[in-house]
Amino acid sequence: MIITMKAQNLTNYVGKKTGVSRWFTITQEQIDSFADATHDHQFIHIDPVKAKQTPFGSTIAHGFLSLSLLSAVAYDAGINLENTLMGLNYGFDKIRFLQPVTVNSKVRGHMVLANVLEKRPGQFLLTWDVTIEIDAVDKPALTAQWLTMTIINP
Repeated sequence: MIITMKAQNLTNYVGKKTGVSRWFTITQEQIDSFADATHDHQFIHIDPVKAKQTPFGSTIAHGFLSLSLLSAVAYDAGINLENTLMGLNYGFDKIRFLQPVTVNSKVRGHMVLANVLEKRPGQFLLTWDVTIEIDAVDKPALTAQWLTMTIINP
């Protein structure tokens, strides 16, 4: 469940897990749609017959598909500031793809607020340590240090 708070309380959450998202099932249809959207049609993603012959035993999601779920994860597990006008992606300081996500796997995200910086009055640069876990797999799909900008009406 997302936390809603006043901006002045943000620093109380630095270093703390703000939440865990719901589970998302990664389907072949979703992988195929992502391949079409990104023009990345490598067989390991879209050809179940050829992909079955690889060490993964099936098709796998694009790493960037798993990464793109961070927005949905944030809706479930992030922080909502009161009087928010908008939230923006600001970039990444680090991304590591650690484990392939095979088709029909379930993934979910864990978010920890790592840092807060008020760049200008009402503009908060938030640094998140995010982990995307795969159900029943020890190693996470990815870890990332994600930067977001939240702009509030002060």
